Amino acid sequence: MLRFFLTLTVLLSAAFSNVIAQEITPPKGKVEVVQDQKITQLEQQYKKMNLRNQVVDGYRIQIFFDSGSNSKKRATEAMDSFVSKYPTCRVFLSYKEPYYRVRVGNFRTLNEAVGFQKRIISDYPNAFPVKEKISFKELE
Repeated sequence: MLRFFLTLTVLLSAAFSNVIAQEITPPKGKVEVVQDQKITQLEQQYKKMNLRNQVVDGYRIQIFFDSGSNSKKRATEAMDSFVSKYPTCRVFLSYKEPYYRVRVGNFRTLNEAVGFQKRIISDYPNAFPVKEKISFKELE
């Protein structure tokens, strides 16, 4: 019985050792997608509608906050001053009792926010990054 299994094993291994893998190369061709242009328009409209109200975690740099009399005026002056120095950066004025806040930028990561903070630190020494919900559309 042992001889039978041994012989069977040797024959099977000899049979499978002669099998050589064949490489099959698919024929080269061209795939053409034919679709109505309205499908592409519908896809773009769907993307716009879904991204319009989507918010993500992000960061901004807070350059000003103050409360008391004339704090709104000082916040507006801080905004105008920032816009004159950095015209390409977005500026946000918010009021959460009792403070007016001026925050700038839309940054996806803390590293991006800190990098921008280092650029403006000479003009705004009290600036610091703040975690905030940012519209996905604003990041584009």
